[in-house]
Amino acid sequence: MLIALDMDGTLLNENGNISPENREAIIHAQSLGHIVAIATGRSYMDAERQLRLSDLSCPVVAMNGALLILPDGTQAVSRPLDKEDIIPVLRWMNEVPELYYEVYTGDNVYVELDKRVRLEKLAELKDEEIPEGFGWLLKAMVAKQFRQAAVTYVESMEEIWGKEEQLLYKALAFSLNREVLKEASTRFAAVPGLIITASHESNIEINHKDANKGAGVIKLAAHYGIPEDQVAVMGDSYNDLPMFERAGYKIAMGNAAKLLKETADFITFSNAEHGVAEGIRHLLDRK
Repeated sequence: MLIALDMDGTLLNENGNISPENREAIIHAQSLGHIVAIATGRSYMDAERQLRLSDLSCPVVAMNGALLILPDGTQAVSRPLDKEDIIPVLRWMNEVPELYYEVYTGDNVYVELDKRVRLEKLAELKDEEIPEGFGWLLKAMVAKQFRQAAVTYVESMEEIWGKEEQLLYKALAFSLNREVLKEASTRFAAVPGLIITASHESNIEINHKDANKGAGVIKLAAHYGIPEDQVAVMGDSYNDLPMFERAGYKIAMGNAAKLLKETADFITFSNAEHGVAEGIRHLLDRK
């Protein structure tokens, strides 16, 4: 069996760590011969760091499927964006104060210093200044961004995408202004060859059209000779839907979006309650 785990809101707890309970469950599943993989929107370097801190070794479907890296470091899948097509939209986002965005390469995440400063200012807003229901989301977004392992701040993003050899695999945009975010989504949607997903209602994630968690997880299963009906997935957010659509068994976290819970075969505990460990126990009991 292949067990694919989302990271944020799933494997990672509210402090951004892999709990000992989740770690032990993963090692137990591996000891029984099952493949446990990570399927995340994070960069490979960031996901690999989390695994290393917990002394875990797993294949990683990174950046929503844009990269697939095996435990020995072999790159099995690479789906970069067409830079020339998306740069005009990225330049437009530079001029929108209410939009924060990041671009992901194979080994780093890049953010303009000016955008970092704007995000910090958002984090300093008083509760009454934040749209209702967005306070927790803003705090989570800021905390996640500042915890990322592979982040480089640059004066201008032009110095990144201007390098001919530099591949871009993903862009992420975040805003509390839904109209601004909708405009960004519309502009990206007009670019051919892209897929636009979201992990929260206040962000969008842009990848190559063939890069999604579902395709990445099934590609990984094929590599190990595991049929699709023997693929189990766990997740909490909208960008997990592509792998929910492909997997043989779907587990939603207790803190998952309503849509995932509605399509899940089983609902486990929340990420704060070691839901991955409970989900793995459930899967092993089914065998």
